[in-house]
Amino acid sequence: MNGSPSAEPPLEGEGLRIKQPPKVAAGIPAVLHAMQHAVGKMGPLRAAHTLIALNQTGGFDCPGCAWPDPEHRATAEFCENGAKAVAEEATNKRILPEFFAQHSLAELSRESDHWLGQLGRLTHPMVLLEGSDHYEPISWDGAFSLLADELNRLASPDEAIFYTSGRTSNEAAFLYQLFVRQFGTNNLPDCSNMCHESSGAALGEVLGVGKGTVSLEDFDHADAIFILGQNPGTNHPRMLSTLEAAARRGARIVSINPLEEVALVRFRHPQHPLDLLGSGTPIATLHLPVRINGDVAAMQGIMKAMLDEEERRPGHVFDHEFLREHTSGLDEFLAHLRATSWPAITAASGLTQEEMERAASIAVASRRIIACWAMGLTQHENAVANIQQVTNFLLLGGHIGRPGAGVCPVRGHSNVQGDCTMGIFEKMPDSFLDKLGEEFHFSPPRQHGYDTVNAIRAMHEGRAEVFLGMGGNFLSATPDTQYTAEALRRCRLTAHVSTKLNRSHLITGRQALILPCLGRTEIDRQAGGPQFVTVEDSMSMVHASQGNLAPASEHLRSECAIVAGVARATLGTRSTVDWEALIAGYGRIRDAISRVVDGCENYNTRLGAPGGFRLPNAARERRFLTSTGKARFTVHPMPPFALAPGQLLMMTIRSHDQFNTTIYGLDDRYRGIHNGRRVIFLNTEDLQQLGIEAGQLVDITSHFRGEQRTARQFTAVPYKIPRRCAATYFPEANVLVPISAVAEKSNTPASKSVVISLALSKPSATA
Repeated sequence: MNGSPSAEPPLEGEGLRIKQPPKVAAGIPAVLHAMQHAVGKMGPLRAAHTLIALNQTGGFDCPGCAWPDPEHRATAEFCENGAKAVAEEATNKRILPEFFAQHSLAELSRESDHWLGQLGRLTHPMVLLEGSDHYEPISWDGAFSLLADELNRLASPDEAIFYTSGRTSNEAAFLYQLFVRQFGTNNLPDCSNMCHESSGAALGEVLGVGKGTVSLEDFDHADAIFILGQNPGTNHPRMLSTLEAAARRGARIVSINPLEEVALVRFRHPQHPLDLLGSGTPIATLHLPVRINGDVAAMQGIMKAMLDEEERRPGHVFDHEFLREHTSGLDEFLAHLRATSWPAITAASGLTQEEMERAASIAVASRRIIACWAMGLTQHENAVANIQQVTNFLLLGGHIGRPGAGVCPVRGHSNVQGDCTMGIFEKMPDSFLDKLGEEFHFSPPRQHGYDTVNAIRAMHEGRAEVFLGMGGNFLSATPDTQYTAEALRRCRLTAHVSTKLNRSHLITGRQALILPCLGRTEIDRQAGGPQFVTVEDSMSMVHASQGNLAPASEHLRSECAIVAGVARATLGTRSTVDWEALIAGYGRIRDAISRVVDGCENYNTRLGAPGGFRLPNAARERRFLTSTGKARFTVHPMPPFALAPGQLLMMTIRSHDQFNTTIYGLDDRYRGIHNGRRVIFLNTEDLQQLGIEAGQLVDITSHFRGEQRTARQFTAVPYKIPRRCAATYFPEANVLVPISAVAEKSNTPASKSVVISLALSKPSATA
């Protein structure tokens, strides 16, 4: 071999440019960037044909984020990043088998993730044989046979890992978990373990349901919207249309985030011609620049100010009827609020008392409040406490189960919520397993399986030897890059169902498979004719998605067909499932779902309603399926902001030119970054104190329980961020996130709370 494949993206050369960030988001630049990307990847006619069907009834769902579709959809019902996501999938470029013959894994690994993504669509099943450094073609039957042989050689089904990405459809997810449980394990980690698992764990305990309680229509009635740890302009751009409408009718929007993101300052709606040239619509009424992981303290301060006002004007702030009838633990919680001092709150949050009192005054004046959050709350060791503290805030005013009010965890991947509904979870309740076993005449395993972090540990320790990933880029999405890479290398076989090449295909077990699948934009034709699939958005709406493009290759198979092929080859006569019948017509899969999954009764019939159907949510009806039968207040200590001299607290973030681990380009124009990604955003005063000049290269070292990890050559960028806080892009900074730094209860990697120190890069270190 010409060296070993590298698990980390390469260092960057010269060319990084830093500009002043814009003062308004979207508008003409967003339209131009979207069209440039779409036309450049697809050509003008294919781009128009594809985008016109995006997020439309009878069309296909965006493979990007899970923001719901409005009842009345625009002709162009997509955002800039949605257009980029579709262009990446519907590109005209192809990776043929000859490409792999010409390029070794080590050679490919020295290229950037952006470069790998620009190569185009995978077209043929490929195999990496033991001892080889080049993939070569393999037939589908050969691939299924190899995977089945390795699975059946295991001493226990629990020695296999079956990962799922949030791009997987409901139908494919249901079949996948069915196969895995018939094989005999609950090892079903998925991407939710790394993002909103904390939301599910938190809300399940205090509201009795692990999902959000609001609908898109609730935003039309909210008096106030609190947005915490979220950057909608990059991660959920279509949300900005909803926020703009709310702001224009007078709703107050409060942003609580270490960075003041431009999209929450001003927004120009790309589909409103009169908005394109103006100054844009102001979005956030108030921005609170909280320290990284200061959210528990910030919400404590806001609620303490609300309590002070309630005690001045009894009955005018809290919803006492709701509190009396529907909650438990209020007295203990109020005692905790009274006992916590303002100096302690301001020290932990990084905010002033006045700032928190301003937010409280907005809450007090609002009859209906929605609280939204994303990874900024869910990826800390105290992530569950973060979310339960936000829930405490809503409970005080009775803002659960009321039109225009509720909790709104905003999912980052198009069907990550649907995957869990369909059974992609290592700890599914017995009620689900009972119905699954009854429907398919077998006894599902009951022992809980591995989540993502525990799956990595199991592979690293030799307790798991086969890995199958249904979509995604496992290596680049997970923490502790070198540890995860070594875990994958210790497997006998790693296999990935994918549309495009990524770094996970280059860091392999002794053998590896690439199983190329259809994208959501493509026609899925089975024995029963063209098929459609379904997905679930962030607000529990289930709707259909049907591609309209010819497949990128005649050799591609749908995710459902791939799962069925693996199941038939692996289980043989042991299976009680007629896999052929299920994939011949996906309506049969949905019929089975309707009998197994609570809330999905009459699945096929209900899909005929405009926009699909909403899954039930007891908390939305003020039925709280908790241990007390009521919504629960919880008491949480404020995490200390304790750093040694010279240390900072770092969070990983996305650039505007990426979606999860997919890198669309090298610009983050909303933050003024162009032609580069290895940057670290720092407070100007911190730079001065550390003796670092803007533009200098620094090495970043993380510190965790005596362990150190280092990432080299990041450009120091002065930015408006709280003192002793820092921000870097993932996946470049994932190498710094320790595998053992996880959230309590949810086991989600604490990628937003990484203790670091900086040192100037040595002159001899070159890109």
